[in-house]
Amino acid sequence: MARPCRCRRIRCNPDTNYFKPRGIPLDMLEEVNLTLDELEAVRLADLEEMYQEDAAKKMNISRQTFGNIINSAHKKIADVLLNAKALKIEGGTIQRVD
Repeated sequence: MARPCRCRRIRCNPDTNYFKPRGIPLDMLEEVNLTLDELEAVRLADLEEMYQEDAAKKMNISRQTFGNIINSAHKKIADVLLNAKALKIEGGTIQRVD
């Protein structure tokens, strides 16, 4: 039996939650969903340049879980950029903190 998903702390609150390639109608695009915890992991690791151990503590998760989340996020973002797909940001097991 799988272990229950632990609530992840996030601080980011994106102004927009949808991105798509310019000039391609939305109904012609495949959509990829990036969860809010994946966005937070990208923010901490790539924008803030934090080490995974420190970023994991901020999100209240293990380093291994953080690594899994960031790998998933990077794969989704690469897929969106390289294959001209739409990116929707929503969902995830999260707890917003200020």
